[in-house]
Amino acid sequence: MKIIEGGVTAAKGFEAASTAAKIKYQDRTDMAMIFSQVPCECAGTFTTNVVKAACVKWDQQVVKSGAKAQAVIVNSGIANACTGAEGFGYCKDTADAAAEALGINADGVLIGSTGVIGKQLPIDRIVAGVKALAEKKNDTLANGTEAAKAIMTTDTCEKQIAVEIEVAGKTVTIGGMAKGSGMIHPNMCTMLSFITTDAAITKEALQKALSDDVNDTYNMISVDGDTSTNDSVVLLANGMAENEVITVDSESYKTFAEALHEINEYLAKKIAGDGEGATALFEVTVVGADTKETAKTLAKSIVCSNLTKTAIAGHDANWGRILCAMGYSGAQFDPEKVDLFFESKAGKIQIIENGTAVDYSEEKATEILSQEEVKAVADVKMGSESATAWGCDLTHGYIDINADYRS
Repeated sequence: MKIIEGGVTAAKGFEAASTAAKIKYQDRTDMAMIFSQVPCECAGTFTTNVVKAACVKWDQQVVKSGAKAQAVIVNSGIANACTGAEGFGYCKDTADAAAEALGINADGVLIGSTGVIGKQLPIDRIVAGVKALAEKKNDTLANGTEAAKAIMTTDTCEKQIAVEIEVAGKTVTIGGMAKGSGMIHPNMCTMLSFITTDAAITKEALQKALSDDVNDTYNMISVDGDTSTNDSVVLLANGMAENEVITVDSESYKTFAEALHEINEYLAKKIAGDGEGATALFEVTVVGADTKETAKTLAKSIVCSNLTKTAIAGHDANWGRILCAMGYSGAQFDPEKVDLFFESKAGKIQIIENGTAVDYSEEKATEILSQEEVKAVADVKMGSESATAWGCDLTHGYIDINADYRS
């Protein structure tokens, strides 16, 4: 596997574009398009929130129908959530506009929205934006990067990655872009992730690879404990690499799944580290668990603890908060066997052994916790299973951003 420059336009046959439609933001781009030169197999995973945005319902319908997808239209600023039949109708209007502008089937147009809940989309601006996107699309790295920027809301940076793998002598590329900064919590988050590949792969294999991997990537991140109405991960495969078709049972499936994991983990960590107001990515690994589920439950509980997150913001090795979060997680373990370590590029230090504090340097601990990426490792000494979750510190900046988000 080789990491290469780029995002959604890195895979053969994919184009992208961005435009300023003035949906909410007046001084930046706020619409993006991903287009494949040929129809694609598509897979998707979506929010577990009972309250689902209109675009989520639309995309679930497209994925379930088995229709070949050829375009994705995304807007930022307004979420098109809690907008009733009118909001769902705007999804159809958007798809129809894309079909007309691109000369494709409207049934294969996927839609993403992110932003304020409860507002209706200015559909006239959306339709005009679709036409502008169709005219500007191309397969350049620059256009892919600008598309990644256009889908941001409170994000501070674009998030994109691409990798190459070999499948039966053919080079296959997978590229992705994502957005996410707030309303981020396990079981999908206010995050949109769009992944493209030129692999020839069956729809069954595509959906399985995505569904299986989401549990270890996007579902292991948290910023603020709020599961969004809009979170979606969409994966398109156009087959233009002309490799031997990947099936669930083929030898190349594992290679593809590992490359997809690289994409998803990278984007998930970028989302977690870019949490609203955050100054640090906080990674938690639980080792020595009796089951994978136990390890996941413990890691999630730590990364979701607001008291732990504020301690990380203050560069304070307040290990009691971590042990406390493990204790209310619902997972069974012996607190008197837990070892805990903090590490970063500034070094590694053991904080507790068998549930009690060791004689460690507070100054060194503070130095370790003052870095942009901080890791906690908890060994529960029960078995051989492990899991990792990602989050961020919690600062005053989070309140500043969200107290007046609608204004």
